[in-house]
Amino acid sequence: MVPAHEGRAAEPVYRPILATRRRGELEALNHLDPAVAPLLAPILEIGTVDRSTRDALRRLPVGLLPAVDVTGLPDSADTELARWDVPLMPVIGLAEGDRRLVTHGTAARAYARRALIRLRVAQDRAGPDADTTAVERIWRFTGLAPEECDLLVDAGDVCCPADVRVAEPRVRRLLDWARRHAWRSATVAAGGMPPTLSRLPTDEPTRLERWDWQLWRRLTDVGVDYGDYGVGPALAEHGDPGDRMLTVRYTADDGWWVYRWSRRGGRGDDRFADLCRTLVAAPHWSRAGAAFSWGDHELLRRARRGAGAGSVANWTAWSTSHHLAHVLAALVRPDDTNGSGWDPPSGPPQRGRSLR
Repeated sequence: MVPAHEGRAAEPVYRPILATRRRGELEALNHLDPAVAPLLAPILEIGTVDRSTRDALRRLPVGLLPAVDVTGLPDSADTELARWDVPLMPVIGLAEGDRRLVTHGTAARAYARRALIRLRVAQDRAGPDADTTAVERIWRFTGLAPEECDLLVDAGDVCCPADVRVAEPRVRRLLDWARRHAWRSATVAAGGMPPTLSRLPTDEPTRLERWDWQLWRRLTDVGVDYGDYGVGPALAEHGDPGDRMLTVRYTADDGWWVYRWSRRGGRGDDRFADLCRTLVAAPHWSRAGAAFSWGDHELLRRARRGAGAGSVANWTAWSTSHHLAHVLAALVRPDDTNGSGWDPPSGPPQRGRSLR
């Protein structure tokens, strides 16, 4: 077994939940600046287990320690994470079987002696005493202590003001319960992108609120870290099945700008170049331009007709790359999210107040 990466000078401040079923999201991680990798702790939802999945994890930048979630897959030898020979943290749900808890404990001790316990707001609503019984069972079967576990409170989709109003008190009740235990860290995550974009207009940019970001900002008094679902929804694939629109999701301070271009009988390369020219001329385009992220660099190339339109996976990768850079900038240097680029801190970032 390989040991966990060494030299992680800073604790993560951002936990994006990314899905291997959405092609392109792992590609964005592969182009992450290694200097900021320790500030990011992606949670990877694994849809299938094969050699390509494990190879993709091995290609991640040094310093990035992903948390891997195989909860949706059958409990088998293929999903025993200690066999993958890749540095990772297991993601543990409250309802995991005894055997899987034991194997997750083996994986946690093999790589980093850390695990992430994922509590889903919509599903795990049995009450504080039942939740305590569940996490104590996890610690017993995995052999881990509470301070070796990170807590993720996953609010799921929050796509409108009503969703935020409903989610906030539920999340606060769970965080109140969490104070009973000595977690290594606590993160609140949600997905703010609508499950479908088919009702949005085409051939013009449309602004959508980042309700997940607004939910987290309402919880800053608690001192929890931030997580989201990147530029995708929590419970669905990107877009609609069969939707062939040229689509870029570009993250701004409190919202997304969705560029959804029709082909209108033209060549895809020409139409995507028009989309990208519109984007780079917009006020929400990063002032750092191509230097802000790999995704911004690729979009600017298309605006200048330096390459072809690419595919749905490419558009997801470029959108995700910009999103990761934007969120990290907002968390580490909040005054420069759309600015002239930023340098990662030399020491640990200023984190929110500890959960108390």
